[in-house]
Amino acid sequence: MRDPDPHPRPQLTRDRWVDLAGVWQFTFDDEDVGLDEDWVNRKDVFGDTITVPFPPESRASGMARTEPHSVFWYRRTFQVDERDRSGRLLLWFGAVDYRAEVWVNGRSVARHEGGHTTFSADVTGALVDGEQVLVVRAEDQAGNRRQPRGKQYWTQPPAEVWYHRTSGIWQPVWLEPVPRTYVASIRWDSRLEDEQVRVRAEIRHRGPTRLRLRVELLAHGVVLVDDAITVLGDEVDRVFAIPAGGPSITHSGELLWSPEHPNLIEARLTLLDEDGVVDRVGSYLGYRSVRTSDNAVVLNGSPYFLRMVLAQGYWPESHLAAPDSEALRREVEVIKELGFNGVRVHQKVEDPRFLYWCDRLGLVVWVEMPSAYEFASTVVSQLTREWIEVIERDRNHPCVIAWVPMNESWGVPNLIRSAPQQALVRVLRDLAYALDGTRPVLGNDGWEVLESDIIGIHDYTTDGAMLRDRYGDAASVKNTFEGPWPNFHRLTLPGFVPDGQAVILSEFGGITLRLDDAHGTAGGYGYGAVSNPAALLDKYTELVRAVLASTVLAGFCYTQLTDVEHEANGLLTAEREPKIDPVAVALVTRTPAAAVPGEAMLANILSHARPPDAAPS
Repeated sequence: MRDPDPHPRPQLTRDRWVDLAGVWQFTFDDEDVGLDEDWVNRKDVFGDTITVPFPPESRASGMARTEPHSVFWYRRTFQVDERDRSGRLLLWFGAVDYRAEVWVNGRSVARHEGGHTTFSADVTGALVDGEQVLVVRAEDQAGNRRQPRGKQYWTQPPAEVWYHRTSGIWQPVWLEPVPRTYVASIRWDSRLEDEQVRVRAEIRHRGPTRLRLRVELLAHGVVLVDDAITVLGDEVDRVFAIPAGGPSITHSGELLWSPEHPNLIEARLTLLDEDGVVDRVGSYLGYRSVRTSDNAVVLNGSPYFLRMVLAQGYWPESHLAAPDSEALRREVEVIKELGFNGVRVHQKVEDPRFLYWCDRLGLVVWVEMPSAYEFASTVVSQLTREWIEVIERDRNHPCVIAWVPMNESWGVPNLIRSAPQQALVRVLRDLAYALDGTRPVLGNDGWEVLESDIIGIHDYTTDGAMLRDRYGDAASVKNTFEGPWPNFHRLTLPGFVPDGQAVILSEFGGITLRLDDAHGTAGGYGYGAVSNPAALLDKYTELVRAVLASTVLAGFCYTQLTDVEHEANGLLTAEREPKIDPVAVALVTRTPAAAVPGEAMLANILSHARPPDAAPS
């Protein structure tokens, strides 16, 4: 039986919500006259239609308009069910790139800046009898290099490692009826060392009614917690002992979350007053811990070798927007089928439904903030504001094991000498610590590292022997830090001496398969090239096994999962067709890592335990 599609906000769900995806009225505003000419209250100016939530640059939107535009207007109508008028009505946007203003029936209900994060508006006061009119103005300056834009190119056509833009509405839009008093947000913290879980729930109060919040936590049908808490003020903050379900739930196999055992604790929260149920929401959490210690990533108290793949989250027909929820699920499944236990989502804050599937199916994630490409005071304010929203929205997902605020000094080109640019990297890193504090945080991934729990190195040599020379043991890694450096960039800034941090080859590979036949890739950007699938598998084997032979590295991230536009260095095509046998790739990817002796021991035990005629798994 197929699992149902996840709620667009999977960490806080209600049974009832209304999807506003579909055909909307649409127009460009290249002269930026819409506000002056009151397009909010006009229907005649909307001469086109667009399929939401797909960007106008994409084919999926029905437009495929890739030429530069900076201002976009959307319009649609909707009806409100009478049963939803007794409480409040919230209007949600998964993401609108980059600035948005929203009107309902001519009344401004929301303004938001930041192209990758969710926002909402209480539209109750703007409702009228009968049909409701929803208008959105989005602004995404085509050539603005100071705007956090990730891999979206600022000129036309795109080139090198940058792609066509994703402007305007590009994630789900939905209505959510809520009671007058309701649960507004939930925050979970796992404390394995104390066998505890902490919940913080924000309550939106209306009236003096006395309230209680019932919290139920269940794992595999076993009740771990069932407690009712008196609501004092606007927040509930409570710590629960875990496990409370007796001997049928154990730490080793049935409760802890990991990619191999993606156990989730189901949460039910019920808000009650003297007359009964006021609000009821669903959530979930993963009971797990992650940190770095003694050159290793430590998951649930044990060293854990990261086998990650770089993913851009880009589709030919829909750009950064996923074609549908099933495509997000399939992306996770494909990554796991290739033998990886993690993904570094590169220069994109992924749809929360993707994180849901990573939580549910078992895949660790590095969350990375999309970069700007110039340094200015406006960049500082934009990056910090959106980075806070990213962390606050996604911190509940157990799959998220690292925050990555910067990549390869993009947007901070003078990081070695500029104190203000160094301060920005430190601020973004410190914000992650202040808002979360339960996960490792990188500073600047790739090179020019200044303080970091994980030192990520980008090295695109195509020679496995060179990788062994640079990273084979502690002495080799020390020499690599001292130089000469891969990619001709300092790996650490002056004054920062690595001292026990986990070192991960966070970008390497990037091999292009160049075929002459009609079914293959002719040309395309990459960091090395081979001429046939067998050679691609051989090169993948050479590079990955060189990394796995290191006694020091704590993990790797191979570039990359799929081809993207002119980049032809994926293990899959842009349409998600494998270039080489996924089973063969997985066998290489899962080769035991020398840096985690327990992996080789376990592999040896399993090989001896397998019946002689059994096929390798």
